[in-house]
Amino acid sequence: MRTTVVAVVMVIFCVMMADADVKPQRDFNLQRFAGKWYRVGLAYDSASFVPFRDKLKASMGIVTALPNGDVNLTMWDATPLGCQVMVYNYEKTNVPGQFTYFSTRHNMVKDITVMDTNYTEYAVVLKHKVFNREYTQVALYGRTQTVRNEVINKFKAFALSQGFSRGSILTPPPAENCSSRSG
Repeated sequence: MRTTVVAVVMVIFCVMMADADVKPQRDFNLQRFAGKWYRVGLAYDSASFVPFRDKLKASMGIVTALPNGDVNLTMWDATPLGCQVMVYNYEKTNVPGQFTYFSTRHNMVKDITVMDTNYTEYAVVLKHKVFNREYTQVALYGRTQTVRNEVINKFKAFALSQGFSRGSILTPPPAENCSSRSG
């Protein structure tokens, strides 16, 4: 019994410590963050994602800041079946740079944190949720489809610090902009 209690306390402590390390960009400014971004890097270790790794291309998104502090994100992905458009509604939290959204794919609320950005060139964003096990995704966004090697290396170092293997960190090739064809 005592071993079980100790194990449960340790798991709770580890989860709390993992969340404690998730701190958003200092003095996050949503108005400066809004606009066009390209997802030029991704760290994701889901086994169901492995068959699609080689098919991934840089996707484009538009971040729209809403008057109440929430965010709409419209993403365009070029897929073998054509342009796929997804719209995400991120709700603000009481911490600037942290948002939540309801994932229809996983049927649960997830956390989004803008970890690091200089607003004009790149942003590193962490998607995080604990269910059955801890699921995390790190994305590198650029204002253009290519970013400096220094930025890519910074993104890779952050992803490695979050426990991702080198093999789960991708920098997909640029894709043709499909947003104008999506209607």
